[in-house]
Amino acid sequence: MSTIDTIASRIIKEQELIIGSLAWDEARKVHGINVTDSKSGQVHVQNGDPREVINKLVNQYELLFGRASREVCRQAVAGMVSQLQPTEVPSSLA
Repeated sequence: MSTIDTIASRIIKEQELIIGSLAWDEARKVHGINVTDSKSGQVHVQNGDPREVINKLVNQYELLFGRASREVCRQAVAGMVSQLQPTEVPSSLA
């Protein structure tokens, strides 16, 4: 998995700790997220700008659960974001 795929997976898994399997259902609604195996956390970010796909994923959770959900996403991937070039960091995680 690419770093972006891993970031998406980690965000979903962290949300899953809070809201259960609904986290995977919400991720499947995001255009550009392909959940290949929710049990092992396999997802692929595809179809467009990966930054925008991650932003849409974060926004999907924020729509349901508010600003706190965005912070959960940021904290879940804080260490991984440092592996990306500044131009590759999704605005929702900056």
